[in-house]
This record gives sequence, C-alpha cells and structure tokens, in this order.
Amino acid sequence: MIFNVDFMAWRKPALVVSSILILISVTSLVFKELNYGLDFTGGTLVELSYPESADLNSIRSTLKTAGYSGAQVANFGSNQEVLIKLPGSLSDTLGAEIITLLKSNAAGTEIDLRRIEYVGPQIGDELRDDGGLAMILALAFMMLYIAFRFQSMFAGAAVTALVHDVIVVLGIFSFFEFDFDLTVLAALLAVIGYSLNDTIVVSDRIRENLRSETDENTTELINRSLNQTLGRTIITSLTTLLVLFSLYLMGGELIKNFALALIFGVIVGTYSSIYIASNALIMMGLTKDHLKVEDAENPDPYDLP
Repeated sequence: MIFNVDFMAWRKPALVVSSILILISVTSLVFKELNYGLDFTGGTLVELSYPESADLNSIRSTLKTAGYSGAQVANFGSNQEVLIKLPGSLSDTLGAEIITLLKSNAAGTEIDLRRIEYVGPQIGDELRDDGGLAMILALAFMMLYIAFRFQSMFAGAAVTALVHDVIVVLGIFSFFEFDFDLTVLAALLAVIGYSLNDTIVVSDRIRENLRSETDENTTELINRSLNQTLGRTIITSLTTLLVLFSLYLMGGELIKNFALALIFGVIVGTYSSIYIASNALIMMGLTKDHLKVEDAENPDPYDLP
C-alpha cells in the first residue's frame, strides 16, 4: 500500500506539542516527583492464601478502613494467593494483625500466612540507581551504534527521540501519580528498544533515498521515506498495542503498570520516530553531501560490490 501523507507539513506544530509535553513532564518530575513503589521506598510484603478465590476489592477496602493507607493488593500466582504490599517497617505482629483483620471481615474464612518480609529503602536506592545507570548506558551504546551504522546526525536524531520518549513517559507517571516500580523501569528500557527499532527503520529508508539520484530537498525526501515505511509502522504499532492492552486488562495487578508504561511508550515512540527524529535531521541540516562524505570515509560493511 502506497501512502501520501504530508507529515512534514505538521512538523512545526508537532515540535510545539513536544516542547509543551517535555515542559510539563520536567515540571511534574521536579515538583511532584515519581510515586515510587515499595521496590524503591521500602516496605513490607505479606503473602496470604485463601481457600477460595479472594475478593481483592474487599481486602483493599478493609485495609484502608483499618488505617493501612497505601496498601497494594494483588493476586500472586492464582486467585487464591494474595500479595499485600504495605509501606512502613516490619513488626513481629503485623502478619497476625492482617489475618485477624481480614478474618473479621470475612467470617468463617480460613486464611494462611505464607510469608512476610521487609524490603529496606537502601535496597530500593540501589535498584533505582542501577536502573538509571542501565538506561543511560543503553542510550550511549545505541548512539555509538547508529553513528557507526548510519551517520553521526542520525545518531543525534535517534537519541533526541529516545530522550523525548523516556521523559514524556516518566512525566505521565509523575503527573497522574501512577506507581513507579521495577516493572515500570523494565518497561522504560523496553520502550527505548522499541522506539530505536522504529527510528532505525525510518533512518535506513532515508539513507537509501539520500543515495538515490533525485532532485528532492531534504524535507521532501524525508516525507517520502516516512510514507514508504508507514505501512510497516502501523502494523507493528497496532499489533503491539493489541497485546499490551490485553496484558493491561487481563494480566493482573502485578504487571498492570508494566503494560501501561509500554502502551504509553509505544504511542509516544511511534510519534517520535516520525516527528522528533525526522525533525531533528532537518534542523541539523542533513543533506546528500553529508552522507557522501560519511560513505567515503566509512564504507558501509553491508554493501555488496
């Protein structure tokens, strides 16, 4: 299918929209910060076993009424297994208190305490720092790869798009106060990979068209390249989103935020590969001459003689 969408006609409005999103995201991250989960802040994990399927909404309501604010309740493995995450330190009687409270709300129900453990905030700090370092290293190595594989301007454009995606997704979680835990951090790393893959496909087509003998200016050539890869972009994004929405709706509480982060990431990543990366190439003044210089100095190892 051949598309003829004038994407570049909207590149300036898109730049304004992205600037506003970045500004809101950074402001929210500075003043509201992220709503860190127990993986980062520390807290108590209580695993319970019910004889039959547990009513999670009733458990949440009971805990909230009893003063256990911020409690996270989810199934763990099956509908009979329940994992409760409570902010605060561990006490010797906490498990018994939780069981007594829940039994009083569901008379006659036998509830077994499977385990209770404490996750310290120091461990959370280490996980957060290591995760942030992993993200920075991923961006750095990807920039080096693209600079070697394509051209230095493509590397700058790709990293600009990746940074845009990460900041916007983090801003969404900060602004709406969604829980930020290790699953969301893993999703962010997956978003980097997804967005980069989409950007590389578009960059490869732009490079091929730059090598062709045409009289198009850079804006027209990029627009044609985007249309040539649009079918692939639509199919990839839609099929990925179908899986992610299924995970979000039916995957359970433990991976809900993971799926949510990926949903936002795929949408923002698809947008950035079209408008942010391409816009950056135009703003950096990419022309056919730049590619010819790079080809003369670093011949493409994948080109056949």
